[in-house]
Amino acid sequence: MTTDLAMRLGDDALILSHRLSEWCGHAPTLEVDLALANIGLDLLGQAQFFLNLAGAAEGRDADALAYRRTEEAFCNCLLAEQPNGDFARTIARQFLFSAWQALLLRDLAAGADKDMAAIAAKALKEVTYHAGFSADWVIRLGDGTAESHRRMADGLEFLWRFTDELFEGEFSALRPEWDARVNAVLAEAGLARPQPVRGITGGRQGRHSEHLGHLLAQMQYLPRAFPDAVW
Repeated sequence: MTTDLAMRLGDDALILSHRLSEWCGHAPTLEVDLALANIGLDLLGQAQFFLNLAGAAEGRDADALAYRRTEEAFCNCLLAEQPNGDFARTIARQFLFSAWQALLLRDLAAGADKDMAAIAAKALKEVTYHAGFSADWVIRLGDGTAESHRRMADGLEFLWRFTDELFEGEFSALRPEWDARVNAVLAEAGLARPQPVRGITGGRQGRHSEHLGHLLAQMQYLPRAFPDAVW
């Protein structure tokens, strides 16, 4: 159980980190550019810890798991791999993900597994910031101009179909508190909660969108092209 969970959490963090790295030099302001880069680095660090934990039983480290697997071997949630879109959609993705991740890490930090709890406790401090940063921007965009409101609403509506997957299996108990946190932010932003839609799932079982293959082709290129290189 610990190995499977660590793999899922590591893959989530790794893939979302790479998505955020795509904003470097392209964000609306320098301050936001730095914030997104730092969130991406936080997630990359979390990925390294979780993937090292996941691979320990079979003698693989985080690098091997990140760069030596094909897309069907990844078990990240589909939400994490969705393309950035515009700034509002990126913020919507971060908000929905971080609100869930913060709750999960809080529970894991109080759990009996000492290795998992140690990683979760460290990551929780970072993710608390991620959740607050993205929630603030949801409110700023939702309660801003007509254009920013529309873009924020569109981003949430597009990504909402991927949120059910976050609460599959043992994570289902997190849904009520996540709903309450999300609803409170949307209310402050003057945004309507997206209407229920049929959820899209499968990422945890290695069934991914076409976007993950393109992401991995870029992320894994150098280690695969030069497997003996020392960094």
